[in-house]
Amino acid sequence: MKNKIILSVVLATRNEEANIGHCLDSVKDLADEVIVVDEKSTDKTAEIAKEYGAEVFEVEHESIFHKTKQKSLEKAKGEWVLQMDADERVSKELAEEIKKVIGMNEHEIEEYQEKLKNKKLFERHQRLLEERDGIIGKKEGEYVAFFVPRLNFFLGKYLRYGGVYPDGVIRLVKNGYAHFPAKSVHEQIAVGGRVGWLQNDLIHIADPTFKRYLQRNSRYIDFIAKELKEEKVGKNPFQFINYVLIKPFSWFFLTLLRHKGLLDGFQGIIFSFFSSLRFSRAYWRYLVKL
Repeated sequence: MKNKIILSVVLATRNEEANIGHCLDSVKDLADEVIVVDEKSTDKTAEIAKEYGAEVFEVEHESIFHKTKQKSLEKAKGEWVLQMDADERVSKELAEEIKKVIGMNEHEIEEYQEKLKNKKLFERHQRLLEERDGIIGKKEGEYVAFFVPRLNFFLGKYLRYGGVYPDGVIRLVKNGYAHFPAKSVHEQIAVGGRVGWLQNDLIHIADPTFKRYLQRNSRYIDFIAKELKEEKVGKNPFQFINYVLIKPFSWFFLTLLRHKGLLDGFQGIIFSFFSSLRFSRAYWRYLVKL
């Protein structure tokens, strides 16, 4: 009889040879199975994943990457599923916490949630997410999913201020209780049960170089520009001033001062500045291209 699969780690990938090995190395002592659904990478992503013992499935590229993420979820056979991106790493502390939590009963999980060191911070962050995305999961019943606080690496430093942390992402889910609607690249995963939090950080090697940041930022700006078109935002002087001047300046000073982005030093200033520019850049693309 085969050993029971408790935890599956799943990834959707495309040309991630620089990251996939580090990611899988961080879960080698945690996962009972590793599933990689790869969008026909032209580099060594699939080859490296197989070297780490992953089961690799090749699929066509999707314009909405969450469709591929959903395919990876559907391949998992474990009771619990840890969904990751290739540029993420599970710390030893987080790995131990995951093992502990998935072995708890409901009463133990409830007690654990009450004792979280950053409970108030996590609850505030979740409220902000729900104001943007709508209610996440259910407020009562069985815990079937967990947010993980994500620590983002930006130009040589992990950002902890400026509104960047905890950057909660739902990554640990009970198999069959979560899915990606796959309507947008930035959507929240849908959960059919109660959602809790883990305490330890998921390491995200988001932007080790400025070039990578600009590439990711440009894709995000395209997404915002499309949203402006869908929402039929006016192409008039008032909206021009709003998106080119008011929103960027207010966001820059909000993140830099109120949310203490200055405490992240040079990187915090750069992140706040370019984050604020997304409003004007997206509106300009909306005016010119859409």
